[in-house]
Amino acid sequence: MKRQTKVKQIERSHRHSSHLRGGNAMSSSIRSRSRGTHLLRHAFAAAVMASLFVSTSLWAGTIRVPQDHKTIQAGIDAAKDGDTVVVDAGTYKERIRLKSGITVKSAGDDAKGKLGLERAETTIIDGNVEGAKSPGVVMAEDSTLDGFSVTGVGKYDDDRWNKHHATQGEEQAKEPIGAPGTAGIAVTGVTRCTVTYNIVHHIGYTGIGITGAKGKHVSPHIFRNVTYRNMGGGIGSMRGSTAVVEENVCFENFYAGIGHENANPLVINNPCYKNVRAGIGISEGACPTVRGNKCYHNRRAGIGIRTESTTSPVVEHNECYENDMAGIGSRDDATPIIRHNRCYKNKMAGIGCRTKARPLIEHNECFKNKMAGIGCRTEAEPVIRHNRCYDNEMAGIGSQLAARPVILGNDCFGNLMSGIGTETEAVAVIRDNKCYKNLMAGIGSRTGARPVIEGNHCYENLLAGIGSQDNSVPIIRNNQCEKNGQAGIGTQTGARAVIVENECRNNSTSGIGVREKANAIILSNKCIENKLVAIGIRNGSDAYIGKNQLVRTGGMPPMIAVRENSSVVVTDNTIVGGGVAGVMVQGTATILGNRFKGNGPRAGGPPNFAAWIHGGSNVLFSNNRSDRWRHALFASGANQVWATDNTASNFLGTGIVVDKSKLPAHVFGNIALSESEKDEAVRVKGPQGVVRENVQKTPDPPKESENARTSGNR
Repeated sequence: MKRQTKVKQIERSHRHSSHLRGGNAMSSSIRSRSRGTHLLRHAFAAAVMASLFVSTSLWAGTIRVPQDHKTIQAGIDAAKDGDTVVVDAGTYKERIRLKSGITVKSAGDDAKGKLGLERAETTIIDGNVEGAKSPGVVMAEDSTLDGFSVTGVGKYDDDRWNKHHATQGEEQAKEPIGAPGTAGIAVTGVTRCTVTYNIVHHIGYTGIGITGAKGKHVSPHIFRNVTYRNMGGGIGSMRGSTAVVEENVCFENFYAGIGHENANPLVINNPCYKNVRAGIGISEGACPTVRGNKCYHNRRAGIGIRTESTTSPVVEHNECYENDMAGIGSRDDATPIIRHNRCYKNKMAGIGCRTKARPLIEHNECFKNKMAGIGCRTEAEPVIRHNRCYDNEMAGIGSQLAARPVILGNDCFGNLMSGIGTETEAVAVIRDNKCYKNLMAGIGSRTGARPVIEGNHCYENLLAGIGSQDNSVPIIRNNQCEKNGQAGIGTQTGARAVIVENECRNNSTSGIGVREKANAIILSNKCIENKLVAIGIRNGSDAYIGKNQLVRTGGMPPMIAVRENSSVVVTDNTIVGGGVAGVMVQGTATILGNRFKGNGPRAGGPPNFAAWIHGGSNVLFSNNRSDRWRHALFASGANQVWATDNTASNFLGTGIVVDKSKLPAHVFGNIALSESEKDEAVRVKGPQGVVRENVQKTPDPPKESENARTSGNR
């Protein structure tokens, strides 16, 4: 009877549409023929579409369970394409298989319950049926499952769950996400369907399983479901599926909250928490887009990415916090893009990569993590760029164990260790970063690391701006290090550093410091207005110091200090300023071709020597120019002194003074420029070797062109 009524309504609808077409044809006679034809065609098409819509909607029926049929499956079997099976609250001990084009929905409105909708909590599909082997629900093309609790499929093992939760899943079988099993809700080879507002729990396998099929675009919409305490993942997307997994709540699942195996879904806005493994797990060649999710309190990573170079997800705009491992982790050759995420308060790194993973990590914010903000190790090769890493309990960005990161343009501040740290044979490129207000160095390397550190700005760190130690081998080039609590650049404990073209200003100790048997090549740097020395070499260290510009307008420390039996070559530097010495040596020094410009000469008080050679030292002082120092060279009790071909001007009394060296002093070819007949070029007391051809002469008058320039500047 209902079907006949629907047919009559459709016939009336068609007659009404024909009447409209006739009216349109008559009215078109007052317009041009072409315009009338155009309008007629549009009116006809609109009428046909309207009739089809009315026809389809009128054919759809509603079947009620248990009123019309006692079981949900019986209602489904009776339904036709477009029908809705509405199921009243209750527990239905069955497993069901949907048909194409139907909707199975729990009765009631969308009032909230404890976990999901109240109607979903009270309408239960219990799959604990003897002999049943199928999933709790099997989806079909264009079908919808809306608002059920699904449980009792397979065996849930509480003891096993608790055991592996306690061990963070370390002892779990290493099965792929797509291993065979029986899901609570199965979407297998279905190109289009909707699973929404369901609660899937205590399943012996994955809660909701989505499996692709060859030649099909399997793209269900998995929307606003709750999955928990399942012995697989909460939701699994597998074998080429391209689902939309949206706004689901996945917690306390045995594996990941949402897992992927060789699938490419869109995973958006899902809260995933307290899962035994990751909140979201991605592996076996999966390439999902994972966006806008919240992953927290998971026993492993918030988001975990692993296995194979073809595992290449885009992970963006997620919030990962308070996880027991990393906020986001990648390993085992995976190649993800990780960008615009916030990772904080995790027990390991905010973002971590290891075992040859090659992620692109960019524009993330990582803070207050128990380890590094971003960490890489064990031969990982990430590109880490434009991230903000701050207030972490270790480095802002850390690399170790032969990792090979490229670290570009990051902002690292307020970390309890270095802003950027590299160690244990890591080979990092560290370029164009800002590292400031960290509680150790701005950038640090140690234990055999071999970084290239270039173009960074390191300031206001508690220790050095850039520090290297423990046999690291850094190349430190073109950095700006200022206002740090210790050296601008510091090298110690066996490190071997190349330090080139850096600018070190206003640091609390040295501009560049080398100590504890370290070795450094220090070339073409600017060390300006550092509070103690411009360059300090200590504790048996070795350094080549060449072509540097060293300036300090006040203060008493020497500009270059060589102490505690260290050994240096100091050549072709420009040394401007005062203090007790331009170069102070207690060790071995070759000092060649430097320009010493003092701010004296100071007649009394502390020493004021361009080169001050302490007892027991060995020095070759040659071809240097000294101006406005009390003496160009003062050596007392040195082991051996060679002073040749130097020029001293604006000195006091004697240009070069050697007093009681242990071995004969060789002093020859030196020039003292003075207008006073009382002044002398050299004075040597004690053992003498070659002491000759040292002259005192009147300075040449300024050249005419120089006079003209001076006059013009008045």
